[in-house]
Amino acid sequence: MANILILGGGFSGVAAAESLAKQLTSDHQITLVSRSSRFVAHPSLVDFAFGKHGIDDISHDLRETMHDRRIRFVQGEIARVDPYERLVTFAHGEVRGQMPYDYLIFALGGRLATERITGFYEHAHHTLTVEAALKFGEAIRGFKEGRAVIGYSPETRLAVPAYETAFALSRFLEDRGERGRAQITIVSPERMGAESTASERALRNALNEQNIEFLREVSINRATAKSVLTSLGDRIDYDLLMLLPPLRGASAVRGMGITDQDGFIRVDETMRVRGVEGMYAVGDCASFPGPKLGHMAVSQGEVAASNLAAEVEAREPKAQYEHEMMLALDQEAQDSILNKQFWVDGKVGLRKAGFPGLATVFQNVNVDSLTGTVAGGRDQSARAAGHSMISLAG
Repeated sequence: MANILILGGGFSGVAAAESLAKQLTSDHQITLVSRSSRFVAHPSLVDFAFGKHGIDDISHDLRETMHDRRIRFVQGEIARVDPYERLVTFAHGEVRGQMPYDYLIFALGGRLATERITGFYEHAHHTLTVEAALKFGEAIRGFKEGRAVIGYSPETRLAVPAYETAFALSRFLEDRGERGRAQITIVSPERMGAESTASERALRNALNEQNIEFLREVSINRATAKSVLTSLGDRIDYDLLMLLPPLRGASAVRGMGITDQDGFIRVDETMRVRGVEGMYAVGDCASFPGPKLGHMAVSQGEVAASNLAAEVEAREPKAQYEHEMMLALDQEAQDSILNKQFWVDGKVGLRKAGFPGLATVFQNVNVDSLTGTVAGGRDQSARAAGHSMISLAG
């Protein structure tokens, strides 16, 4: 019998657990460890901040969902991992002390490195956790006029929520009849010039249509109570501030000798951790260039599960992860397909399941375990093909 531990209950961890449960017999023990007992659909947190969904609409109970799939669930915080003795040490939670394993999948996500932007903690909002989205929602409802500054760091690794927030705020203010009294500014470290791609041109056109100011090739280095300081030395005053901080690797793997300079775990195309046997890493904690998106995490989880199952059954691991991203814009409920193969039938099905927006991050994956039992029973077997999406219509 193989004892398999999956550390992390996000997209990649849940996808890996479910995939393993389908491929391996019940002789093997699959355990999912997560800090929280609830799965949260993070792509829906912007809508959550704007009051479009309640917490039960965008989350579900992991313990119940895993139990239904014969996967053991343990709630706990990981302190460290010993890859030589194959032991996981818990800082706190349902398990005290250590837990042994034969195979391990890291799906720990990333760490928000807010300390890299001076004043971030004291003055900036973000939408990357439930608590932060709730706090930002309160600030949104109190914002009636002035300038809203929305920005992201060059090391954010996920710019999509910044644009989603800008478009959502524009619609929110328009619905209240206050759009003309507010200026919305996106501060981006990226370049969007004349040589831009079709998707970038479509995004730029959408920004212009919504009268959203776009400052490119600028980073925010410091936040104060009423202004931000940029990499160009400029000061931008604001009345509402939302920033996406840099992302770093999880603290639990620090010092193991398996990470890059930013703390992300080095893996090969099979999602195996380089230089360590019986260990995989998926999702935000894995080292890959470019952004980190939900569809990538799910795909990585499935690739790791396929290869781990092959190892358990003494077969050659052959599954390989292909790192790619697409972008689609949905403006005023009319789909603008900027790259091939975005929709199948997932958007409606996932909305019925209580997770609007999840169709934006999956590519040909079964989302049963991610939607769980929320708001739609167990009939939400919709499948979606796609990559990432900035929803302009809501």
